[in-house]
Amino acid sequence: MSKKYTAIGLMSGTSMDGIDLAIITTDGEDLIERDRLDVFHQEFSSSDRAVLEKAVTEAVGLADRSDRPGWLATAEQIITEKHIEFVRNIINAFSNNPQWGLDTSKIDLIGFHGQTVLHRPQQAMTVQLGDCQALADAVNIPVIGDFRQVDVEAGGQGAPLVPIYHQALVKRAGLKLPVAVLNVGGVANVTYIGENGELLAFDTGPGNALIDDWVSQHGVGEMDADGAIAAQGEINESVLSVLLDNPYFLQDLPKSLDRNHFSHIFEKRGPLEGMSLEEGAMTLTSFTAFAVARAELLFPLPPKQWIVCGGGVRNPTLMAEFQKCLSGEVLSAGELGWSSDYMEAEAFAYLAVRSKRGLPLTFPLTTGVETPLTAGVLHKPQG
Repeated sequence: MSKKYTAIGLMSGTSMDGIDLAIITTDGEDLIERDRLDVFHQEFSSSDRAVLEKAVTEAVGLADRSDRPGWLATAEQIITEKHIEFVRNIINAFSNNPQWGLDTSKIDLIGFHGQTVLHRPQQAMTVQLGDCQALADAVNIPVIGDFRQVDVEAGGQGAPLVPIYHQALVKRAGLKLPVAVLNVGGVANVTYIGENGELLAFDTGPGNALIDDWVSQHGVGEMDADGAIAAQGEINESVLSVLLDNPYFLQDLPKSLDRNHFSHIFEKRGPLEGMSLEEGAMTLTSFTAFAVARAELLFPLPPKQWIVCGGGVRNPTLMAEFQKCLSGEVLSAGELGWSSDYMEAEAFAYLAVRSKRGLPLTFPLTTGVETPLTAGVLHKPQG
């Protein structure tokens, strides 16, 4: 029987809304113990988010992934300090409440994804902010990070990384195959589990990022909460057609996206110019859904079910668009007893254990790497 580990998973995604933390016990294969709701979230402040946005803009000019000029250095310090503070607070909370049933002295590993500010697999470069060694030293727990670089250096896309965890959840649930698991974060990505359990995965296109940016640019918040703004608008079909006429959707697999891949649509005289807040929000919401529908054409067989997770699940307008344009039943991860919001945090705890055991994280049909690869860099506490 494989050794099992209790691990913390940390995820701060491309939506840049905050940090998700999950605690699971797993062997990195079929065993996943997550019966307790050991999941937590810490919001970024508006000032923190503003710094991160500046860092993403500045990262465009990076030539070396280790460089941290200007706002990138400030952003990395913020990311590191916020993660240290969050992990310490959670450990202290469990220590002060033994009835919660977790001895935090027995946490074996932390999977620390960091904050992605640049992802250019075609240049073998992906940049995630966050000092793994500083986190390990601060909380006295080994930290595994830098999950993507080995894959891109080997010719892979470095993303998506979560498919092997999706596959494990689908197997445990006994779902009839094929099944698609759709994660809607800033960018949307899909895992297709075929009739024989084979994995196929890639980024489908925009997730919440374009909608968030549109709302933010209009000064009415940082997101379209509950899809309420989009629900008041109509889809501009001609603009939607222009948006879908993007070379990415015709690109062969494997493929993955940087968060700002579609940001040119906001430029002056771009396709959204002159649109109302509501019409733009609805058109971008539909764009996300139809991009996923385009992705469905790349599957060997239509999925019997679509399981949707990530922040997009909280947008009923977007979920309704999925229902309209996808084949098969569309369910939220929560309807299966999975965590819609903390799926990726759980996954990085799972991936950390796989990394510790030397098991593969990426595969030819998930990232396009030539052979299955393990990844992640272990940082042991010093001192």
